[in-house]
Amino acid sequence: MDQLFNSFGFRPLWTPELLIMLVIIGFVYFMVVTKWRHRFAESTPVSLRKKIYFVLGLIALYLGWGSPLYIAGHIMITFHMIQMVFAYFVAVPLFLLGIPAWFFKSLFNALKKPVTKRLSKWTLNPIVALFLFNGLFSFYHVPIMFDTLMKSPVLHSLYQFLLLFAAFLMWWHMIAPIPSTSKLSDLRRIGYIFANGILITPACALIIFAGQPLYQTYTDPTFWAQVMAYCLPAGTEAPLGLLTGPNSFAFLETRMDQQLAGALMKVMQEITYGFTIGYVFKQWLTKEKQQDGTLTISDVSTVK
Repeated sequence: MDQLFNSFGFRPLWTPELLIMLVIIGFVYFMVVTKWRHRFAESTPVSLRKKIYFVLGLIALYLGWGSPLYIAGHIMITFHMIQMVFAYFVAVPLFLLGIPAWFFKSLFNALKKPVTKRLSKWTLNPIVALFLFNGLFSFYHVPIMFDTLMKSPVLHSLYQFLLLFAAFLMWWHMIAPIPSTSKLSDLRRIGYIFANGILITPACALIIFAGQPLYQTYTDPTFWAQVMAYCLPAGTEAPLGLLTGPNSFAFLETRMDQQLAGALMKVMQEITYGFTIGYVFKQWLTKEKQQDGTLTISDVSTVK
């Protein structure tokens, strides 16, 4: 890793453009939950825990889409998988946990126009979300698709945003920020989480059990040099290691790197889904206690 930091400059390593954008998003979030909160119907004070969740989500998205992991992900697919874990399996649920329920309710009320209502009804269908994210994720790791996207910064960025949108739809049904509007019961939510774990398995298995390295991005020095040239900011001087290919920076043999990447993705996905199942059980128990007690709360938006 020392060679990575010695070979690339500040801008390609730390992606300050993304960092600035995320700081702006964080600023807007804190304005919404504090000074602008009175503009939203039924708004209530936002707990410190939720604010921390949102900030951690911003950090996770930065690690997934920027930071030194961005360059490292073009050298070893293991780092690329770590990026995807941070962006789609850590950042998204943290955002959903950090955004208050009254903001989501106001957003849904604003979308109750005929066209947007029909569109949101389709996009918020749990089956659509289930197959959309896992389908996009699996298609992304088909070798020809992966290499094509890695070679085109514009297409790759668009696909990243599409994956992020699909991840929000998928996690919406698992986290259920507004349980009263959830189309799945708590028991079905747990089944939904297991279904997501099953559907993502083929993509991980393809990477783990392939008999040879699958991606030109990590095996063909000429192809890799083109990919790296596209991902570096304009005017950035290419390091000498580009002449010899990714192996000049990588510390694992290519096939071993690929196997580790697939295993890491599956293990991290199982860990995040395991925590989510625990969260669902906690929500479930909280609602059961409220139904058995004297308090009647129509909507459990958070579990404290």
